[in-house]
Amino acid sequence: MRSSARPVLLSVVCAAVLSGTVLSGTVLGGTVVSGAAPSTGAGASVGTATDSGRVEARWVWPTGSRVVERAWEAPSSDYTAGHRGLDVPAALGSTASAVDDGTVAFAGAVGGRTVVTIDHGDGLVSTLDSVTPLVAAGDEVVQGSPVGRVSVGHCPASAPCLHLGARVDGRYVDPMAYLPAAEWPVLLPESAWPG
Repeated sequence: MRSSARPVLLSVVCAAVLSGTVLSGTVLGGTVVSGAAPSTGAGASVGTATDSGRVEARWVWPTGSRVVERAWEAPSSDYTAGHRGLDVPAALGSTASAVDDGTVAFAGAVGGRTVVTIDHGDGLVSTLDSVTPLVAAGDEVVQGSPVGRVSVGHCPASAPCLHLGARVDGRYVDPMAYLPAAEWPVLLPESAWPG
């Protein structure tokens, strides 16, 4: 069941992200993190603060598109429903790139979908779902290098997308904290939300 308050909260969060300002508390994975530069613990820094108070993103968008079709939806616990990442619209067969330098931890099928997982160090991991891998476990990748081709799986062929997930020390967190601001928010009516 979806909360009717979500579009308002999403609008407020998107406005804060689009403005590029860092507030005194930043919501990250359902937790308010105080301070100028949000941190997710274990040394997995989100970015670096600039002289203007803005946070410079650590990651790049995996498809070049900065449009979020479906945003992060924090689960109430590790075992409940949620949307543990964000969906970026992408054509089938288009290139999915590494969001940052790292080592491919996994490239293959999970639950009938193919994914690429990259370990960025300090407990930070990104996952691209659903992609046909162009890399193998153990490969070193650099930010922006092709790691897969968008395929059917997380999203249907009629509305293809790339799902980007982020984990810190094994726990899912909102990937937006690591990315440059979205191009614009896409707010859908409840009846049009996938899943």
